[in-house]
Amino acid sequence: MAIGLNTDEPEEACSDENCPYHGTLSVRGGTLEGTVASTAMDKTVVVEREYDVFVPKYDRYMKRRSRVPAHCSPCLDVEEGDEVRIAETRPLSKTKSHVVVEIREGDS
Repeated sequence: MAIGLNTDEPEEACSDENCPYHGTLSVRGGTLEGTVASTAMDKTVVVEREYDVFVPKYDRYMKRRSRVPAHCSPCLDVEEGDEVRIAETRPLSKTKSHVVVEIREGDS
């Protein structure tokens, strides 16, 4: 099933209701890319993004990090350190409003 993004559907099937490929969850809004920092929760991963912020006082850039919890379907085999692409969706819980849609092929 096409989800509206230029991604390939995973070969493995799943019965997760909140899977954008095999369930009824629709994706909308923006997409983000980052590195998986934690897979300790069930069907949830924490994606960490690093970005630079300009500090005018010192005329330099400072590194900042944001950590975004995202739903991860069982059909996607995601491990810590993987580069992933997440898409915005309806709120799935108190903190989760994103879902993993693709594992990016990195330099690793």
